[in-house]
Amino acid sequence: MPITKGDTVRVHYTGTLQDGTVFDSSRQREPLEFSLGKGTLIPGFEAAVEGHEVGDTVTVTIDSDDAYGDVDPELIFTVPRAQVPDHIPLEVGTPLQLSNEQGQMDVTITEVGADEVTLDANHPLAGKTLTFEIEILNVKK
Repeated sequence: MPITKGDTVRVHYTGTLQDGTVFDSSRQREPLEFSLGKGTLIPGFEAAVEGHEVGDTVTVTIDSDDAYGDVDPELIFTVPRAQVPDHIPLEVGTPLQLSNEQGQMDVTITEVGADEVTLDANHPLAGKTLTFEIEILNVKK
C-alpha cells in the first residue's frame, strides 16, 4: 500500500551534495523512523517517500527551497576577535554555541581576521541542493 500522511515510515538513506560528497547516511546506524506529514524532516524528503511502498528505493534531488532554505545574509555577522575566549580554536569550520538572553544559537566560524571573527548561524546545508537515496524498509499505517 502506498505511503500516505500519518504513516510511520522507517528508511535507510544516504545524502550527498552536488559534487558527490556524502554529508549524512543512516547505513551505519539504526534506520530513520518518522511520521509522514508531521514536518519533522525537510519537505523534499517527506515528499520523496509519499506514494511509495516498502521495498522501493527512491533517489531524489532536492533544491534548497525544499531542504534547509537559502543562506540568510542576516545570520552572518562579525564579532571582535578579543570577545572569543582563548580556549576556542580560531579556525574556519569550528562550530560554536552562543548564548544570550534570547537563548542559544549554533554558529560556525567562516573567517578569521586580525581584528574580527566572522560567524555564520545558517544551517550548514542552507543554500545547497541535496540528493538522497532512500530505501523504504517498513511502513505502519
